[in-house]
Amino acid sequence: MSLTGRGDLGGQIYRQIKDAVLDGRLAPGQPLPPSRELARRLAVSRNTVTGAYDRLVADGLAESRVGAGIFVRAMVARQRRRPAAPTSVAVVHPSPSWVDIRVPTPGFFTDAPPYDLRPGIPDVRLFPYEAWRRLTSQAFRASSIGTGMPIDPAGLPALRAAIARHIGVSRAVRVTADNIIITQGIQQALDLVGRVLLRPGDCVAIENPCYPLVRELFRSLGADVVGVDVDSEGLRVDLLPDRTRIVYVTPSHQFPLGMPMSAQRRRALLEWASSRDVVVIEDDYDTEFRYGGRPLEPLHSIDPAGRVIYVGTFSKVMLPVLRIGFVAAPAPLFAALRAAKYVTDWHSPQPAQAALLGFIEEGMLAKHIRRMRREYQARHDRIVELLTTRFADLLTVIPSAVGLHVSAWTQPGVDAAAVAAHARADGVGIFPISRYRMGDGPDGLIVGYGAIAATDVDHALDLLHTALERNRATAQRSRDCHA
Repeated sequence: MSLTGRGDLGGQIYRQIKDAVLDGRLAPGQPLPPSRELARRLAVSRNTVTGAYDRLVADGLAESRVGAGIFVRAMVARQRRRPAAPTSVAVVHPSPSWVDIRVPTPGFFTDAPPYDLRPGIPDVRLFPYEAWRRLTSQAFRASSIGTGMPIDPAGLPALRAAIARHIGVSRAVRVTADNIIITQGIQQALDLVGRVLLRPGDCVAIENPCYPLVRELFRSLGADVVGVDVDSEGLRVDLLPDRTRIVYVTPSHQFPLGMPMSAQRRRALLEWASSRDVVVIEDDYDTEFRYGGRPLEPLHSIDPAGRVIYVGTFSKVMLPVLRIGFVAAPAPLFAALRAAKYVTDWHSPQPAQAALLGFIEEGMLAKHIRRMRREYQARHDRIVELLTTRFADLLTVIPSAVGLHVSAWTQPGVDAAAVAAHARADGVGIFPISRYRMGDGPDGLIVGYGAIAATDVDHALDLLHTALERNRATAQRSRDCHA
């Protein structure tokens, strides 16, 4: 609130508060500032403020509560008007790269279906909250916060060393703390890499299908994003454009189809990248959860030229809301990526980093991963069993023994998007493969098992089976009508 001139100061106060009430900026039941405090802030007499308050009470916009103060009246909510659009000589527009990016509605983040088969969602019910609460409390002690000054943009040195040890043991990635930068999840890791390496118009090749936010992120940076098809061995290296600057891949567990990139294809990708001075981003988002077979070495471990940038996250093994990830950078890029982190948000929150450090050093991360691996394997095995038996005439399972989801191709003529919509109406949340594809191509369903209890799997798949049968019957009637 601000006042102009010397005349009718009480009237200005009254009108500004009235507008704020009717516009909804002051909510029903919200207290108005004490008259003495508002008078001091506006440099007017207290009588001027109390006079304005009296007018608001008289008009039914506010009410006085003895011993408590002046409050906006609850019934005013019915009288609210839409605030007038601000006038401006020129209309402000975003840059073109942001026009087509669609952020989900708020309900997407809060309205979980009763039977949640969406991919990439861990079971947050089984997280050791008490242990994390203890570690977080320790991280917020004055002795832990220290001077309160910002920390190194790359993150706490001890956490970076702990992460280097963790991925060295769990994923055979050979790095040190001097390679690690702590980020706000994988998405920020990719953003930092793009800021450091890309110029407007540079070509970024991504797998097709692929996680949509990766595509949108690189497009927002001005890159020309090209989808490259995958087959049973992973990314088709022979289809990569020669002008590519960055290749983004998920070689350990292709998202969303699920197959690993074969050893031969990995070597071919590294040879191709080396011959063209291309950078490869390896996203290893959920391979802590492996249920069988011998894991293939990460691209990072077999890269002799040091052109693979390895990114990872703790969102799948812990909690997505923590938003803690990392990038393992080749030495020549570390300084630039650290600078990019510095100018972006300076550093990730220190208390969360300190809590994660304790979680790793006390052995709780490894213990939690072992527990969740057992839980997820039971769900994975049951889903694969049902899909390969009861659904055999409806779906073709894509072999996968890693992660939090398994995918399956639908039979020709089946509308996977329609099946997903019908299943959602019955309480089953599931996504079609087409949701992640650029352009046309074969479709199917992605069956996630991180968020659904093992006891609900059979019933959820019963409902999914009904949706598939319904769609197949509809397709058959359509064919009969056109015969």
